Amino acid sequence: MVTRRLTPDVLDPQLRRTFRFFPNPPVRHGWQRRLTRAALTLLPNPETPPDVRYERVDLGPGTAAHVFTPAGGGNGGALLWLHGGGMLIGAAVQDQARCTSIARELGITVVSADYRLAPEHPFPAPLDDCHTVWRWLVAHAAERGIDPARVAVGGQSAGGGLAAGLVQRLHDEGGPQPAAQWLFCPMLDDRTAANRELDAVRHFVWNNSSNHAGWRAYLGQEPGGDGVAPYAAPARRADLSGLPPAWIGTGDIELFFAEDRDYAQALTAAGVDCTLDVVPGAPHGFESLAASTDLARRYVARSRDWLARQVAPDPGTAGA
Repeated sequence: MVTRRLTPDVLDPQLRRTFRFFPNPPVRHGWQRRLTRAALTLLPNPETPPDVRYERVDLGPGTAAHVFTPAGGGNGGALLWLHGGGMLIGAAVQDQARCTSIARELGITVVSADYRLAPEHPFPAPLDDCHTVWRWLVAHAAERGIDPARVAVGGQSAGGGLAAGLVQRLHDEGGPQPAAQWLFCPMLDDRTAANRELDAVRHFVWNNSSNHAGWRAYLGQEPGGDGVAPYAAPARRADLSGLPPAWIGTGDIELFFAEDRDYAQALTAAGVDCTLDVVPGAPHGFESLAASTDLARRYVARSRDWLARQVAPDPGTAGA
């Protein structure tokens, strides 16, 4: 197998300084994951501005809802947000600044979930935890001034995959449904990890060797095979009809580009209103790691404009 490193010239010029030598996170070995998780526990909680109220609600071992409420209680819309980390690492604290910004900018309540991680807690534990936070949000919506019909589900990377799986599960269960699914570079398809030829491509930020480790830990079996449970790998679902509107954002040089594009096309073919936002020359998670660039700011602004329409107070504006 010949290794092919993606060279910096494929990156958008605004991103070259950040990503030229950016390493993949160390996740393939247990000691690496333990060190990375320990480092995340040392991250200080970003200071919450006075116009956003923060609270933490523990919902079980490894499961918590981090709630960001804008001043005055917000406009009745809400977002359930799921952090990334390849199913192996990550914590809600890494996205606290993002959640605060969304609450302030859009005037909606943001609930960010902590969920258990693989391999100690393989599927369905992480998805069950996200489901628990969803049920808590819906159960307490009225007392918090939230309209249950105006709650979106979103996430980044592994969190985007969990968000897509949760949306499918909620559809099948019935009951209150998400108003929208907001997916940043979502990790949707274990069959990508099973294509070991991709290991030879040195993708920026998240390569297929790390991807294989994440899917193997999450599924508890080799990715790409038979017997993958419903909701574990959202891209495997045959019938996508009836799901809520979707926004999917991805860069065209990242590992997940093909699976994200294909899922967006499958949603559209199933009659789901889906917006696919592809950023040329952008690697995985660039909107977080190069947030100060104009490229990332415009991308985030487009995504938030879409989300605002989906959870708008006037239902006649949703999907416009």
